[in-house]
Amino acid sequence: MEQQLIPVATPMPPLMAWREFADWIRMDQAIVRGWIENGYLPTERIGKHRLVNVVLLSKQLSEKESI
Repeated sequence: MEQQLIPVATPMPPLMAWREFADWIRMDQAIVRGWIENGYLPTERIGKHRLVNVVLLSKQLSEKESI
């Protein structure tokens, strides 16, 4: 009998460094940086660090009728 692997969801961090976010979604960092500069991704600045607000992004995407 073959055993099936069930994927386990990893917890979603509320804020994530934008470079780490790019790696997390497997997108080129230059593209994610452009999305941030164009205001497509919600971000927070803490000190000199720019972080993607993952919780707000998830909420915005779930409220949209179409992506």
